[in-house]
Amino acid sequence: MEIKVKDLTSVDKEITILANREDLQPSFDEAYKGIRPKVSLPGFRPGKAPLGLIKKRFGQEIEIEEINKYIQKIFETKVVEDHDPVGETQMLDFQWENDELEVVFKIGTKPEVELTDLSKLKVVGMVHDVTDDEVNEEMERAVEREGNWEEVDTKIDAESKITADVISLDADGNPVEGDQDKDQTIDMRKESAADFLSHLKGKKAGDTVDMTLEEDGETDRFRVVVKTVQALTKADMNEEFFSKQSGGEAKTEDEYRSYIKSKMQQYYDQSAEDFFKNDVIDVIVDAHDFEVPETFVSQVQESYVERLKQQYGNTLPENFDTTSYKEEMAGQAAKEAKWYFINMQLQEKYDDIEITAEDIDTQLGMEAARYGLTADQLKGYYAQNPNMLESLRNTIRDNKVFAKLKDEVQIEELNKEDYRKHQEKQQENQ
Repeated sequence: MEIKVKDLTSVDKEITILANREDLQPSFDEAYKGIRPKVSLPGFRPGKAPLGLIKKRFGQEIEIEEINKYIQKIFETKVVEDHDPVGETQMLDFQWENDELEVVFKIGTKPEVELTDLSKLKVVGMVHDVTDDEVNEEMERAVEREGNWEEVDTKIDAESKITADVISLDADGNPVEGDQDKDQTIDMRKESAADFLSHLKGKKAGDTVDMTLEEDGETDRFRVVVKTVQALTKADMNEEFFSKQSGGEAKTEDEYRSYIKSKMQQYYDQSAEDFFKNDVIDVIVDAHDFEVPETFVSQVQESYVERLKQQYGNTLPENFDTTSYKEEMAGQAAKEAKWYFINMQLQEKYDDIEITAEDIDTQLGMEAARYGLTADQLKGYYAQNPNMLESLRNTIRDNKVFAKLKDEVQIEELNKEDYRKHQEKQQENQ
């Protein structure tokens, strides 16, 4: 038996395992010895069939099975021990001809990652304190959501909602056959309905209006048949309203305001935390130049496919091009792979990180609230699924790494609007 190693990159290797029948014969003999008592062939008592006949009848299947066991054993005892592969190993070739075995694998190895000076890295962070105006706007949305739309016999204005048939017209003003939307709902309060409002304002149910829209040199013509006009009756802000909207936590307007402000602030704080994680990963990954194993990147790409499959009920859409999707996600997968190895190095750097029972209880409480469960219910579920508990511990560990990074990197704090502009600029530059 011989093992050959060829370096493809600094982190990718081609492993060739060579063996012959002499190397494999002990395994073959042991397999034949074990199966003979179990074989029953016509004309022979169970377990008494000639070995030569057994080899002739079942030899190929038995030997292939033993070859696979042999390869797995050599891989686990020699290749893994010497190279510590990362990612999903790929078999490139398998040949068993003329009593000669040749198997070729592609493996990835852990890259050498030398952390840069993190204190020189700059990350943009969002900081936002919820204002009273934002609370007022959210309260206004709440009374509208809980209100009722009622059909009225009044003229259309900027606060109306209508149902209408919208019919496409040709250049001569004639209806285009088959091109119409019946009973379309149009909310005049929305910015997207501005063109409709400019043509329909002052009209009533039963009116028909032809309108022309010009955009980017294109002309569209429509006929709008107004069928109903509705007006909103907003909900009353009373104790019942406050209690319902707050899940029983508020009974007065002041209590409800405090509740809304608290929830909105939690949302912005969590959003800022998520933005920081994404931004700091981008900055740190860009600051480190090293190769990642192709097999590891392939594994990440495959995880994207599996995740997408789960979103579609474990079956991808018909004619879905998996290969093109993987190619499309190759850049993201490479970035995620780089971050994985950088994160491993960061966890070694921050060797004082500890995960306490209190950390686990806190994380369980947050997860339980997200899924509408009690902490005890979720704790029982995790106790029966050790892999999920380990995933929970990894989440806590990652959060502690990000907390450490906040103390190391430079953070330029921007308000909500400036941060939005910063993100838009970043997207334009990509």
